[in-house]
Amino acid sequence: MLTLKFIQENKDLLIERLKIKNFQAQDIIDQIIELDQNRRTIQNSMDSNQADLNKMSKEIGMLFKSGKVDEANALKEKNTQLKETVKQQNEELAETEQKLNELLVQIPNIPHESVPPGKGEEENVEVKSGGTIPELPKGSMAHWDLAKKYDIIDFELGNKLTGSGFPVYKGKGAKLQRALISYFLDQAIEAGYTEVMPPLMVNEDSGFGTGQLPDKEGQMYHVTADNLYLIPTAEVPVTNIYRKEIIAAKDFPIKMTAYTPCFRREAGSYGKDVRGLNRLHQFDKVEIVQFQNPEKSYDTLNQMIEHVEGLVKSLNLPYRILKLCGGDLSFTSALTFDFEVFSVAQEKWLEVSSVSNFESYQANRLKLRYKEEGEKKTQLAHTLNGSALALPRILAALLENNQTEDGIVIPEVLRKYTGFDIIN
Repeated sequence: MLTLKFIQENKDLLIERLKIKNFQAQDIIDQIIELDQNRRTIQNSMDSNQADLNKMSKEIGMLFKSGKVDEANALKEKNTQLKETVKQQNEELAETEQKLNELLVQIPNIPHESVPPGKGEEENVEVKSGGTIPELPKGSMAHWDLAKKYDIIDFELGNKLTGSGFPVYKGKGAKLQRALISYFLDQAIEAGYTEVMPPLMVNEDSGFGTGQLPDKEGQMYHVTADNLYLIPTAEVPVTNIYRKEIIAAKDFPIKMTAYTPCFRREAGSYGKDVRGLNRLHQFDKVEIVQFQNPEKSYDTLNQMIEHVEGLVKSLNLPYRILKLCGGDLSFTSALTFDFEVFSVAQEKWLEVSSVSNFESYQANRLKLRYKEEGEKKTQLAHTLNGSALALPRILAALLENNQTEDGIVIPEVLRKYTGFDIIN
């Protein structure tokens, strides 16, 4: 979340910039500033009263010691009344701080100055494209039909076992899935990322730290008996590794990668976009996460974009990179680039990655700071993450775009992982 200091010092700028995200911030910022003034007033009065209490306690002791019992008892009564006042002020302060925090978490991250205006995904800006759209043989199929033809993904069995959006990968389909995971992880490790295997469930503090709570609780699966949440992305547990930590500036950048299944309720999704692998409740993804010095975070963002682009290129998939407009930018992101690959059989673009810089927004929620060598003062770090890559739509595009009359050809970079070069 944004710091109170930033809000107070940049009120007009913040109100204007958040209009890019189609967020009207005037009223809530006015409430925050007013609550903070009330909080300061209560705190100052309470501190003054507490100082008087401390002084009275000493005076009472001295009066009793000198035999002035009546004066001591009178002052003791006054002391008791003042203690009750301080108690009430303390309760009022806690209530005010709670209201203040509830408002602070409702303000989205301020968008980077390069974010274009727009109300939704149709106004995202294409910044780059690459690859060649293949010509498919006559009678080509969408991936859900290919999956059935070659018996590599069973959607009906998944529906039987769990429900729609939980496919079962079989035979060469399962091995191709595993190959993609291994390839993406190996490429991240080669790029300097440290692999971690985090838990697949997180607590409320972790969900709050990266911004899933309280903003997206309805999109996560909640294990109510233990008050834990199934992760919607590895970003959540991996980023929270450094919650409440102070990083030495010399240790930047910190680079981590993780493969995890991801779980999303996708409430409200419907229609043709949910068919097959296009939109799942459980899917596999390799995530890359970085913690960086604020002065270098946008250079890091560009490096992460280049890494994801390299993966897509190596799979010979036609792709485009979109800069998200304000209306499509997530609540926590300052700047996001989406990668889409073209599915020839479906004749549509499929999103396979988002790469984002959250600047200090997550770090403030996480209480994640860094310190320069020799300095006492700490500062908020910058956090970044990206999908490298999400598997379902990558797999869908690979199956559809590489289909031939003889079968589905496996990209060369994956063959040492699959052990086969065609599915037939």
